[in-house]
Amino acid sequence: MDEMEEELKCPVCGSFFREPIILPCSHNICLACARNILVQTPDAESPQSSRASGSGVSDYDYLDLDKMSLYSEADSGYGSYGGFVSAPTTPCQKSPNGVRVFPPSMPPPPQAQHHLLPHTGVLPPVPRNSCLTCPQCHRSLTLDDRGLRGFPKNRVLEGVVDRYQQSKAAALKCQLCEKSPREATVMCEQCDVFYCDPCRLRCHPPRGPLAKHRLVPPAQGRISRRASPRKISTCTEHELENLSMYCVQCKTPVCYQCLEDGKHSTHEVKALGAMWKLHKVGKLVKIVVYYKKSLGQLSQALNVLSDRATEAKEFLVQLRNMVQHIQENGVEFEACLVAQCDALIEALNRRKAQLLSRVTKEHEHKLSVVRDQISHCTVKLRQTTGLMEYCLEVIKENDPSGFLQISDALIRRVHMTENQWGKGSLTPRMSSDFDLTLDSGPLLQTIHQLDFVQMKVPAAPILQLEECCTQTNSATLSWKQPPLSTIAVDGYILELDDGNGGQFREVYVGTEMICTVDGLHFNSTYKSRVKAFNSSGVGQYSKTLVMQTSEMSQLSYGSKTLAAVAWFTFDPASAHPDIILSNDNLTVTCNSYDDRVVMGNTGFSRGVHYWEMTIDRYDNHPDPAFGIARADVMKDVMLGKDDKAWAMYVDNNRSWFMHNNSHTNRTDGGISKGATVGVLLDFSRGILLFLINDEQQGPVAFNTLEGMYYPAISLNRNVQVTLHSGLPIPDFYTPGESEAAGSVC
Repeated sequence: MDEMEEELKCPVCGSFFREPIILPCSHNICLACARNILVQTPDAESPQSSRASGSGVSDYDYLDLDKMSLYSEADSGYGSYGGFVSAPTTPCQKSPNGVRVFPPSMPPPPQAQHHLLPHTGVLPPVPRNSCLTCPQCHRSLTLDDRGLRGFPKNRVLEGVVDRYQQSKAAALKCQLCEKSPREATVMCEQCDVFYCDPCRLRCHPPRGPLAKHRLVPPAQGRISRRASPRKISTCTEHELENLSMYCVQCKTPVCYQCLEDGKHSTHEVKALGAMWKLHKVGKLVKIVVYYKKSLGQLSQALNVLSDRATEAKEFLVQLRNMVQHIQENGVEFEACLVAQCDALIEALNRRKAQLLSRVTKEHEHKLSVVRDQISHCTVKLRQTTGLMEYCLEVIKENDPSGFLQISDALIRRVHMTENQWGKGSLTPRMSSDFDLTLDSGPLLQTIHQLDFVQMKVPAAPILQLEECCTQTNSATLSWKQPPLSTIAVDGYILELDDGNGGQFREVYVGTEMICTVDGLHFNSTYKSRVKAFNSSGVGQYSKTLVMQTSEMSQLSYGSKTLAAVAWFTFDPASAHPDIILSNDNLTVTCNSYDDRVVMGNTGFSRGVHYWEMTIDRYDNHPDPAFGIARADVMKDVMLGKDDKAWAMYVDNNRSWFMHNNSHTNRTDGGISKGATVGVLLDFSRGILLFLINDEQQGPVAFNTLEGMYYPAISLNRNVQVTLHSGLPIPDFYTPGESEAAGSVC
């Protein structure tokens, strides 16, 4: 409960809240304190015009009132502000809890001592053009004609303050003593004030109207306070009217005068007592649903905040253990350093002091960082715990209108406190290890160059799961160094297995921390790992990451699976610059008279695959080439001119097979506009054959095919074709026996 005390104190006077009001920024302030910090501007000049005119020199601008002040860890409060019209040369004051506030525009009268005398219910009129600045967030609030009466009273907070004060076991103090309050001897039930004997004789003499007041012992007065009836709330619009009705549309208590001439005259209203009773018995009305929803949101937010508090406590234990480990490691390191230096000659002793100084600085730096983090986390934990206890006390309140009045603000504060902890797990800012090793091997003539050197291999990298992914038959992996590691890294080694539980193999060596591996098998499970290396050696492997490549679509007939097929398109990234793609990369042509190559975006290494290309345009009898190619095929010559491609090129009368610029198997039969060219790749037999208009063109074109191949085509500007992938195997063809028809690649 002690940690909640800061939540119950006014940021201006530093005392417990007395008649608190809720500002639009969700902060609370005593009613009398709010009047004391009002700032009045001239009738003919608004804050904006005052700024535009440039009259006066002000460090605080009205247009910047919504901005948060900057503060440092060395300053316990916010920066001061001055230059207001009401007090141009008066410095700002600082409240007991460290929040800087503005001085009042005039000395407060004795009646303004709100914590000394009971509230009479009537406030003096507020001057026109008054401006109130929140002492916590420095947000500027302009008062309307209602003045401070326009801000709702926080009855729930007032009730929590009363219960908190009553729960204190200390003796009751006099409420009128100015410096050090003496112990109270009596309480006036009518004035609701505790008096010591001198203050009672001075302020409450037993004569006149005060003679009829009843004075009781302080303990009995506390009991009577606790048993006193609930305070009757008054309307903020009409201060002489009690709140007796509830506006369902606005979800706020109202008085009868609000219904007659106010903005609630046309709204649906219900009796406040009836709505409160319905809440008690659990009727399913709109206000109860809203109340339960708010309560649920607050409870849920409190659960999250409670988990954060538990995590913070465990984190503090971890930090305190780190302090001990740092101290132990520091002592051990210093002892090792002294032993090595004592074994050297006299020249080494002069260097020893410098090395010890460096170790001590590193030791002190680590301790300073960790202790600072402990202090910072402790303050945040205390604030979080205080807010949680305050919220739990608010939940205990049985005033529905009061709860509904502050529930949204409390939920926002809980979420704001949660956001201050940040996302993810808490981690130390400093490692407890000393990554320094003394090299005692140099000769005596190099002692003056003796220094700490790094003799450790890198730590195991961390795979960033959120950036690792697979797409069709490729995988992208990303990794990073541990956050507290200071060991230099020269490069990384990425390893993958064969997708079938085999041995790991190196697929990448370099300095980058992201790598995409192409040419993997479809529907296969790969294991990957990475390690770092430097001049001292190779570090440990990271945790093994298991990845699943995409599965090809299944073609079925009834309950029978005919084949597993892969859908693909042309790849604009690997195509020659003269290639023109359209129709979602399914249609291709060229803007050059020379042959240019474009490949598919998916490679194949096993299985049986069939795709077709329709001739959309065929002018001047060109000879396009269709087939397969390696990833590094030449893109500026006809497909099949080098040893990286296997193709069939065809004109309007005949066709040839070509590989490594070798032409074979001339066959009659060509293509024209509307013709269809099919390509069948069977890894089970290692063969490639071609079709024109659903008829096989020539014998088997190529055999003994192994490895990774991509669909490919070469053409010039006289040809335009459209790709059709993922097709079933032609009926005339029977796949090989070494792999079933439904196998995947």
